[in-house]
Amino acid sequence: MIKNSYKSDFLREADARGFLYQGTNLSALDSRMAEGSVTVYLGFDMTAKSLHVGSLLQIMWLRLLQKTGHRPLVLLGDGTTRIGDPSFKDKTRPLLTEKEIKENESSLSKVFEKFLTFGTGPCDAKFVHNYDWLKDLKYVDFLRDYGRHFSVNRMLSFESVKGRLEREQPLSFLEFNYMIIQGYDFLELFRSENCLVQFGGQDQWGNILNGVDLVRRVLGQEAYGLTSPLIETSDGKKMGKTSEGAVWLNEDMLSPYDYWQFWRNTQDADVGRFLRLYTELPLDEVTRLESLEGSEINEAKKVLASEVTRLCHGEAALQDALKTAAGLFEGGGQSLDSLPRLELTTERILATIPLVDLFVEVGLCQSKGEARRLFRGGGARLNDHPLQDESQFLTLEDMIKGTAKISAGKKRHALLLLA
Repeated sequence: MIKNSYKSDFLREADARGFLYQGTNLSALDSRMAEGSVTVYLGFDMTAKSLHVGSLLQIMWLRLLQKTGHRPLVLLGDGTTRIGDPSFKDKTRPLLTEKEIKENESSLSKVFEKFLTFGTGPCDAKFVHNYDWLKDLKYVDFLRDYGRHFSVNRMLSFESVKGRLEREQPLSFLEFNYMIIQGYDFLELFRSENCLVQFGGQDQWGNILNGVDLVRRVLGQEAYGLTSPLIETSDGKKMGKTSEGAVWLNEDMLSPYDYWQFWRNTQDADVGRFLRLYTELPLDEVTRLESLEGSEINEAKKVLASEVTRLCHGEAALQDALKTAAGLFEGGGQSLDSLPRLELTTERILATIPLVDLFVEVGLCQSKGEARRLFRGGGARLNDHPLQDESQFLTLEDMIKGTAKISAGKKRHALLLLA
């Protein structure tokens, strides 16, 4: 992570919050951004109907850019989606139909409109589409005018390409061209939109350098590149992925409650970092929240979950999510944070686990004999429904939105969570 002293509000805040990983000529870029508004672009290919949490850092970066007086361009890669980016992927990306790309574009646009202000003002965001300038390119002319500026030796040295080749996984010529096309996107936006900077994730560094270099070679002017770090959770898992699949940003693919619950289950070690990156809380408040210890850290997790859900889904959806959480888990006068909990993998549930065993394992009963007596007496409950069959197993259907509540009597409860 870059640590420096910056004059521009954007770079100073981005650095303090942990957005910056690499950059080209940062001192010059800092001066440009301190002098006035700068146009920046970030590209998103349209391979699905929604982005997931792994892309949220990039969106928050654009939001910070706009809030500090600069102009974001959201490039929806309807052209590059037809090719496929080899960066850190094990397989060639399946090619989509025209209809699929259009459907994905319509759905993805709604996500950005929640986070950014679009319009015609000097700092208003704008959608751009690279198929607009790629569709009419003449192949021979393109190779002559721009292909000659790209070194194959250099392209082979990029980690994204080296990794695929070292694993002996196919890398098509189509994908290999992606780097040239992305560099040309930057050149085109530099010309047409006075776009000086490209943002991207850490895995896009090589592609961004190609664009910066192409602008210099063709136009003799300086462009800039910035990358953000790839985010993993403290246990090494890729951000945005869970045992149940991707954590989508569109509510028709993941409910606001499930989205809230994902953030509520953040590990203690990640709370401060995620508050900086994914919320707009003042940094001194983030420092206070991340310093909480013991059960109090759960309050910070609730703040994180609520702030992130409000940004993505709005206040009404947040309130509905909070009511759902309270209704499911805060019965009997106990709060969610005070309940004992047990994490279970999908594999373990499918292997069949007697509920009697889980009452013992989570600490609601001291022995299987006590648990069986609880069942016989009608005091055992699963999601507030009475349990009487001592041989009953937990099923995936019992895991409502990834969580089940088991109860011993009216006042003692525990949570079973999908790991």
